[in-house]
Amino acid sequence: MEHSEDASSENSTSMMENAVSSSSSSSKLRKGGLRTMPFIIVNECLEKVASYGIMPNMILYLINEYKLAAAEATNVIYTWSAMSNVLAIFGAFLSDSYLGRFRVIFIGSISSLLGIASLWLTAMNPSLRPCEALVQICNSASAAQLAVLFLALGLISIGAGCVRPCSIAFGADQLAIKENSNNERLLDSYFNWYYTSIGVSTIIALSVIVYIQENLGWKVGFGVPAGLMFISALSFIIGSPLYIKVKPRSSLLTSFIQVAVVAMKNRKLSVPDSNFDQYYQGIDKELVFPTDSLRFLNKACIIRNPENDLNPDGSIKDPWSLCTVGQVELLKSLLRVLPMWTTGIFMMVSVSSFSTLQANTMDRRLFGNFKIPAGSFNVVMIITLSIVIPIYDRIMVPLLARFTGRPRGFSCKVRMGIGLLFICVAKATSAVVETMRRNTAIEEGFADQPDAIIGMSALWLVPEFVLLGFAEAFYPVSLVEFFYSYFPKTMSSFAMALFTLDLAAADLAGSTLVSIVDSVSSMGGNESWLSTNINKGHLNYYYALLTCLGLINYLYFLAVCWAYGPSTGSRAKEDNEQFDYRELPSS
Repeated sequence: MEHSEDASSENSTSMMENAVSSSSSSSKLRKGGLRTMPFIIVNECLEKVASYGIMPNMILYLINEYKLAAAEATNVIYTWSAMSNVLAIFGAFLSDSYLGRFRVIFIGSISSLLGIASLWLTAMNPSLRPCEALVQICNSASAAQLAVLFLALGLISIGAGCVRPCSIAFGADQLAIKENSNNERLLDSYFNWYYTSIGVSTIIALSVIVYIQENLGWKVGFGVPAGLMFISALSFIIGSPLYIKVKPRSSLLTSFIQVAVVAMKNRKLSVPDSNFDQYYQGIDKELVFPTDSLRFLNKACIIRNPENDLNPDGSIKDPWSLCTVGQVELLKSLLRVLPMWTTGIFMMVSVSSFSTLQANTMDRRLFGNFKIPAGSFNVVMIITLSIVIPIYDRIMVPLLARFTGRPRGFSCKVRMGIGLLFICVAKATSAVVETMRRNTAIEEGFADQPDAIIGMSALWLVPEFVLLGFAEAFYPVSLVEFFYSYFPKTMSSFAMALFTLDLAAADLAGSTLVSIVDSVSSMGGNESWLSTNINKGHLNYYYALLTCLGLINYLYFLAVCWAYGPSTGSRAKEDNEQFDYRELPSS
């Protein structure tokens, strides 16, 4: 009987453990999946509609409501955009290493909501800005008023920096947990819908939101994005119980910093020429010794004292005192692409703020009384690149493969060169159109009336944005492909991070250039080229300067291509793919 009772007790205990295990397993299975996609995609899309929608007309808001000069307002926008792009790198690092994607997206959503709501308050509360609608003469903005404005823009940048780099990866986390044959197909479907929804969101932001601002005023124009951002944050929070929340782990950025720090610590060591046992390969690593390029970094993986540097199982005791050969080679692969990375800085310097000022003075009637919003011409560029990319991929590449024997069409360096040339032509076109616009304004007697509508159609601006669309279709896509050719597969996400840094560098370069041109051209009491009164200024000279700098940048690009040689990336790609970089020492 006792044995029977013991057996019965053991069976019941075993059944309870199995039930708990089954419950835990089913609980895990209930999380994630396609049903989480609406919450994640709605969060990202509405964040983009809200934040992108306030950017095109922001220069008009700063000039008309805060009485900033055109050059000052442009610098504010450049700095704001640069912050958003730089913080995207920080947001990705924070999510990978410390907080996880869910928490970072949550923080970003709340920050964006607070930022856009604060910006809306500046439109609603007259005391928060120097100019009121019924007051024709107003003072310059006070320090407190500018502080509220900059706080709002800063919160929006923090939000964008947290949401954008993490959203797509967080969505992939929800599908990666499913271990079935449809997993890869689901991921492909998710990526397709994600990028499609982002494209639609951008077009809505640059058309509908901009139209609302221009026709219904700033109160409604900023109120709608604030409402959309509230729905975005709420949507993400509602889906919280359904999400798979992957824990943070060591990030590539941490690994790069560790290599640099350890190499500096070991700077007095000599690099061994033949004793490869001094290098730490890591556990189960195929890479035996580092490459000869950038040999200084090889000092980071030299084992100085096995007893002090390694644990009994062969792992590293302190990742800030010793790195693996794989970590060193990862940093080298990043440094190798930096020369090409620099060629994109000038290419991405935006002129859209000045284009908004130009369009604001031109006849924008399209059908009857319908007016194209001054800030909506960027839609032309987006539509153009959306047409050019599939045409090149589906029509041009097969033709080039047939006649040239290149299965992938033009190489990424050739496509980058084409994109840079389109940029030069686009900015030269801008100079010609601005010369025509300025001459028309002066001939019609509007030299002192920068807000007057001249008798020249705003459709003259369309060719510039079509050319910019061609440039965007060739250069950025090819630049990211170039990064991929040099990076191992496990660094593929870092290619987009590096591209984001390019955008930030371009914003800073644009801000610096605007400040220099404004200061130099206004010497001796002359009217600045970038005067707020664009009818008296010389935007055409500024565009001509950009064209010349673009041509110089193209020559620099050719020199960089020559330095890389004809087999760019192929050898590095083959070398990098033979070992696994996924297991990095945690920090």
